Amino acid sequence: MATVIMNFKEKRKEKQVKFERKVLRELSLEKLIKEVNVYFQPFLNGAMFSKAIEDGGVDVAIEAYLLGASFGRIGHYGESFESIRMRCYYEEKYLIDTLYEYLQYWGNMGDNDFVSESLYYACEQFVSKWISEGFDKAVMRHKLRLH
Repeated sequence: MATVIMNFKEKRKEKQVKFERKVLRELSLEKLIKEVNVYFQPFLNGAMFSKAIEDGGVDVAIEAYLLGASFGRIGHYGESFESIRMRCYYEEKYLIDTLYEYLQYWGNMGDNDFVSESLYYACEQFVSKWISEGFDKAVMRHKLRLH
């Protein structure tokens, strides 16, 4: 009889992937694309709103959703959402900056400071919304014992 030896990192990674698959089942691709269009279409109407822009927005939304969901267990045990946002400040900032730079590149935004600043705020709101959405779904999953 052969025994399989797994180290702690492999087991943790396997568990994380399983959790992410369960959480992502509740997320609709159509909803993600619609939200990307709602948030960023006004800024990029001069540029061709391409599939690349939608894809980048969807990728960041999924990452933000998973980031929020990863803190759902802690939220279930009573920690506030604002406290949890402080815990993941650097990850959230990274996602915001990544999305902003991506949209600047693909949208050919130019040098208009007002539009650039507004786009950055839209990126902040977009990432924050998806972190919140993932967090809320994960808290609900823990309440229903679906984790």
